[in-house]
Amino acid sequence: MSQQAPTREVARRVFAAEFNDAEYTFKESDDERAPQYLLLPSGERANRIFVVGTLTETEDVGEDSEYWRGRVVDPTGTFYTYAGQYQPDAAAFLRDAEPPTYVAVVGKPRTYETDDGTVNVSLRPESITEVDAATRDRWVVETAQRTVERVRAFSPDTDEYDGLAAEEYGGDVERYRRAAVEALESLDSESDTEAEAEGAGQASL
Repeated sequence: MSQQAPTREVARRVFAAEFNDAEYTFKESDDERAPQYLLLPSGERANRIFVVGTLTETEDVGEDSEYWRGRVVDPTGTFYTYAGQYQPDAAAFLRDAEPPTYVAVVGKPRTYETDDGTVNVSLRPESITEVDAATRDRWVVETAQRTVERVRAFSPDTDEYDGLAAEEYGGDVERYRRAAVEALESLDSESDTEAEAEGAGQASL
């Protein structure tokens, strides 16, 4: 009987505000090939992450070889993504990119502990692509919807992962709902600003 190839995990949508609070990782079996998950504070387990935001900065932080860091900003905060020789396409994208530009990133969450004991989380990209403003806006709307759904369904007493998240992070998930609402409001304010600018431009003609 032939073995089935492992299926890819769904890439979860999450805002930077929640992603950067996450630090607990786990595997569900002792198999060395078992996927590693990042537990989000709202109870979602994530093996892959999908984010869209503004690439505001790139830098080669490698010492012996190229190792590129990209700073990707969404309405709630900042993601950091790192790509080196094992992610050649993503590294090449960051090398050639001209910030600021909208990008979509699919990647694996990675945690690392600093010298002072702080745990930081970043993305190891599987892919980085340039996108337009409409794609960024759709991502914000869909991510806000997913976030609000997770917050509403958060039930530490009845759900295993929610319970673990409450134990690890304290269970205050309402702030992620607020962040989602503020992210949506930021789109409205951007639209208003663009409309005002367009109106001013037409008035001056």
